[in-house]
Amino acid sequence: MKEITRINHVGLRVRELAVTRAFYEKLGFEFLEGPVGPEPVAIMEHPSGVNINFILNASEDVSQPNVLMDIPEKHTGFTHVALEITDKEAVERQLGELGMEITETVELPTGAVFFFVRDPDGNVIEFHKPA
Repeated sequence: MKEITRINHVGLRVRELAVTRAFYEKLGFEFLEGPVGPEPVAIMEHPSGVNINFILNASEDVSQPNVLMDIPEKHTGFTHVALEITDKEAVERQLGELGMEITETVELPTGAVFFFVRDPDGNVIEFHKPA
């Protein structure tokens, strides 16, 4: 469909708004509103325009594995959100200062590099530096 212009937002199911909000604020996201709606949902947005809707009804114990990423059986679904960055070293340094562990780094022959962290609910966030 030619009418699609961009991704409007990403939805992530989480357990606790205060914990989620604090984590994403460290990444520069700003709280817009919520909880609203029947699910309920809270909305945060980065100054770059990236918008995330946090669905506040997760019932799983956070100690359980992420069924899309952490178990041998591969289930369908969205596995992560990728945030494009301009400076790999600066982002790595900032994540370290925030106490956020980089779980994996991949460098492609083209020069692109990406690395991953987990939010408090185990959702995967990729930081992607194009070649």
